[in-house]
Amino acid sequence: MFHGLTGSPFEMKKYGDFLFKNGFDVYGVCLPGHGEFQSEIYTVTYQQWIDFAENKLIELLDKYEEVFLSGLCLGAVLSTALAEKFSNKIKGIVLLSTTLYLDGWRLPWYKFLMPLGLHTIFRYFYTYPECEPYGVKNERTRASIKRILAKPDVGMDNFPMCAFHELLELSKVVRSNLKEVFTPILIIHAKEDDLTSIKSSYEVYNNISSKDKEIIILENSYHMVLYDNEKDFVFNKALDFFNTHSNFLEAVL
Repeated sequence: MFHGLTGSPFEMKKYGDFLFKNGFDVYGVCLPGHGEFQSEIYTVTYQQWIDFAENKLIELLDKYEEVFLSGLCLGAVLSTALAEKFSNKIKGIVLLSTTLYLDGWRLPWYKFLMPLGLHTIFRYFYTYPECEPYGVKNERTRASIKRILAKPDVGMDNFPMCAFHELLELSKVVRSNLKEVFTPILIIHAKEDDLTSIKSSYEVYNNISSKDKEIIILENSYHMVLYDNEKDFVFNKALDFFNTHSNFLEAVL
C-alpha cells in the first residue's frame, strides 16, 4: 500500500486492517520525503519514489506467489508506474483518487499560475496549506482529521509546491506509458474530489491495455475516500476485487 502526497502510512491503516482481518498480509510503507524529517520533502525526487516502490515490490515478489497493489493519490500514481514495468507479475491493482492532475475544486483561484511557479526556484519557497475540507465531505470525520493533523506521524499540514512539481513530473512519465498496463485494475474516484478531478482516473481507464478493468465514481465523498461517507463501500469493493483475482482463494474453496 502506498499513501498519498505529504501523507503517511497512517492514512492507509483502517483500510489495511480491514484487508488483514479478511485474510491478506498487508504492507504499508512510508515514501521517501515523508515521515520523521519533514524537511526531506523539499529535496525528494519522483525517481526516488519510483526506485523505493520498485524495491519494496521486488521484496514481496520474492516472498509471495501473489502480490496486489493499492494506493491513494500519489500512491495510486506509483502503483500505476509499477504496473507499467511489472504488469505480468502483479495480480491486480486498486487505485484510489488517482492524482495525475491537480485540478480539484479546492485549489486556490490562482492555480493557473502554478505551472509558472513549478518550473522556477519559487517552488522551493511556497507551500499550499492543508485546509478545509481536508479531503473529506463527512463533517464529523473532517473535524477529527483537523485535530489529528498536528501529529507528526499522521502527515504534513501543508503541500510544498516542490512536492507538487515532483508529483506532476511522475504523472508525465506514467501517462506516457499507460498502454504498458495489462494488469486487472479497479479504479475508484470521487465525483467531487477536491484535489484532483475524475479526469485523472478516466485517463488511466481509457488508455491502459487491461481487458479486466472497472471504474467506480463515488457520489458522496471527496479526495480521502478511505475516510469519507462511502469508506465501507470502498473497503468492500477492494476486498471483492482482491478475492476475485486471487488463485489462493480458489484453491481454498
